[in-house]
Amino acid sequence: MRDPYEVLGVQPTATDDEVKTAYRNMARKYHPDNYTDNPLSDLAQEKMQEINEAYDTIVRLRKGSGSAGSSANGGYRAPGGASRYGDIRQMITQNRIADAEMLLDGIQSYARDAEWFFLKGSVLYKKGWLEEAYTHFATACRMDPGNMEYRQAYNRVAQSRQTGGYRTADVNGQGCNTCDVCTTLYCADCCCECMGGDCIRCC
Repeated sequence: MRDPYEVLGVQPTATDDEVKTAYRNMARKYHPDNYTDNPLSDLAQEKMQEINEAYDTIVRLRKGSGSAGSSANGGYRAPGGASRYGDIRQMITQNRIADAEMLLDGIQSYARDAEWFFLKGSVLYKKGWLEEAYTHFATACRMDPGNMEYRQAYNRVAQSRQTGGYRTADVNGQGCNTCDVCTTLYCADCCCECMGGDCIRCC
């Protein structure tokens, strides 16, 4: 593997924040979604893997030497020293959902652990994709059954499924439920009929 600092385009004397910024910028540039149906997609995927490995190597080296600073959320580090999870957790807390999802999706499938599935589930939950969130939380629980954080998230979504209390949440945690949607469509249909139209009812 090439010098990880060279891969990220930073000097070995760069601060932790500078390394993180370089990683984020390169991950954004080479994200697979940018190369869908593009002949360069394979090269971009290889580059993304190289970027991830370089970042992990730097984090691991700095942690081993005691020179790495605390992670973005008060010193939390994911298993294996993958401190990018700390950044992702902070992004989710700040409702920077697109940024968090971009970094998560940039992690290769073979490196996706229970933490990854939990955070991806959290992103999906924030976006209102609740069935997908349920699946990811369930996977996180299977991979790490003793983690109460994962279990609580899973139980919350599972209970919503059982009670039919799903709500389609946006990144601010607000949204509407199925009844709200149906009521809105019904009112629109009534207005349409009053104006001489022939609209389709939702139920």
